Amino acid sequence: MGVCTSKPHKPNPYALREPEAENDPYDPSQTPKNPQTPSNNQRRKDDVITGKQSPFFPFYSPSPARFFKKSPATPSAGGSKSASSTPRRFFRRPFPPPSPAKHIRAVLARRQGKKAATAIPEEGEEDAGAGDLDKRFGFSKDFSSKLEMGEEVGRGHFGYTCSARFKKGELKGQQVAVKVIPKAKMTTAIAIEDVRREVKILRALNGHNNLVQFYDAFEDQDNVYIVMELCEGGELLDMILSRGGKYSEDDAKAVMVQILNVVAFCHLQGVVHRDLKPENFLYASKDENSELKAIDFGLSDFVRPDERLNDIVGSAYYVAPEVLHRSYTTEADVWSIGVIAYILLCGSRPFWARTESGIFKAVLKADPSFDEPPWPTLSSEAKDFVKRLLNKDPRKRISAAQALSHPWIRNYNDVKVPLDILIFKLMKVYMRSSSLRKAALRALSKTLTADELYYLREQFALLEPSKNGSISFENINKALMKYATDAMKESRIPDFLSSLNALQYRRMDFEEFCAAALSVHQLEALDRWEQHARCAYELFEKDGNRAIVIEELASELGLGPSIPVHVVLHDWIRHTDGKLSFLGFVKLLHGVSSRSLTKVQ
Repeated sequence: MGVCTSKPHKPNPYALREPEAENDPYDPSQTPKNPQTPSNNQRRKDDVITGKQSPFFPFYSPSPARFFKKSPATPSAGGSKSASSTPRRFFRRPFPPPSPAKHIRAVLARRQGKKAATAIPEEGEEDAGAGDLDKRFGFSKDFSSKLEMGEEVGRGHFGYTCSARFKKGELKGQQVAVKVIPKAKMTTAIAIEDVRREVKILRALNGHNNLVQFYDAFEDQDNVYIVMELCEGGELLDMILSRGGKYSEDDAKAVMVQILNVVAFCHLQGVVHRDLKPENFLYASKDENSELKAIDFGLSDFVRPDERLNDIVGSAYYVAPEVLHRSYTTEADVWSIGVIAYILLCGSRPFWARTESGIFKAVLKADPSFDEPPWPTLSSEAKDFVKRLLNKDPRKRISAAQALSHPWIRNYNDVKVPLDILIFKLMKVYMRSSSLRKAALRALSKTLTADELYYLREQFALLEPSKNGSISFENINKALMKYATDAMKESRIPDFLSSLNALQYRRMDFEEFCAAALSVHQLEALDRWEQHARCAYELFEKDGNRAIVIEELASELGLGPSIPVHVVLHDWIRHTDGKLSFLGFVKLLHGVSSRSLTKVQ
């Protein structure tokens, strides 16, 4: 649904439009219109996003031609996308700006060693410091002896893509796509690091059916060559447009299952994609049942346990609210998937405006509409699925693996729920919690419905419990290592295991696992949260609640001497019997920190 409601020029509600230019001298998106595509690795920092209505697809407004393209089937080389591609953005900010659309380039200037931030030079322009950069990547230098280049199939601002064929070896005769990135275009240290990180992630992640296969990377004096699987089926976006912008629920499920599976895999490895959109999924072949392949990891990054990213990157229509707030992790990808799901089911974007700044404001403040056609005719499960992906609070948003457990999708073609990185994060917090909070969580876990327990049962089974139905540290370690790739080592996901060391000396049954792996914030997002909390408190009253003085409660919570505990914890304890009140019980469930208590004062 569109956000803009101006009349009489109300946009078509099914329009997949690009935002128009906004006459704002302080908006960095206001650069001269440029027909060239955004880059894939060294992103142009100031692309303009424009659009004009298409006479062929009234629901789709193409951007100006971004390159001359011969085939939509291969991974992009700096933008081997169709003209329908959503321009991406790459902003870095040194401090919170007055508006998400007004990015500040001081950090870029500092990192590039310039006195003032400027756009990455166009072709033919010279960067004063470019000659001092080390552009040696350590990749193999025998590209020409191993591969025979074919015709160019796509061109972007910072490179181009060609078909190629292996000349020798086990892959002799195999057709592939080669992304060619000229080193002359790498005019900053950031640009070089972008290329290095993309290759590192592709090499480390290799192995999932819905991930574009990486073969090798080469370099010579002039170029970097990234050799990947040749996908000949075209973009998901092209398929959406060919269907008039709308999918049946079953067809949408088929797409969602593949996207969620590969994203859950990436997140388990500690990789966040950061630019998920229909243009970045290609069909492997033109076959009707062809697999979708995730491509373009140029903006992706490793995210370590307890780390939060702050680069504002991605594409305007798909960017998550927390990205604009410069504090995010893997949940940002799930938001982007929610946007894709919304588009598949109704043919329009959930957040719309004529300008990029307007889109950002809509993402931050507006709620997607589920009232206009075709939503009233869609199932309640489909609507709930999308709503839970598009929750603005990342703590309440479901994970990619949880989405595969959702009632709308879990019975589609025997969907397999993958191991979820979220359970390790939640178990880590649980193991560090006080005995009182653990008792509260156990009471809450007993109120879960069969639907809510489904995901937890699937995750527990993936940890391969022993015959007596319990798990230990060994089970958890074995399950995690079963799915480990080099990316998991780089992002240090195994560090989660150190917080579970206590399970080396005892076992955890399913009942306790439910308490350890449930998300209070996600339950809070449900309409029946109040009922959950009240029922849990009644159970806690019977088995767990006890008289406690404020000082003891403060010690249970691990609060330091700087916190005025008698002020902030006053309402947590009933004055009649000295036991935890309902308010105190709910706050305890959320896991209160000294920082959050300080904010209450």
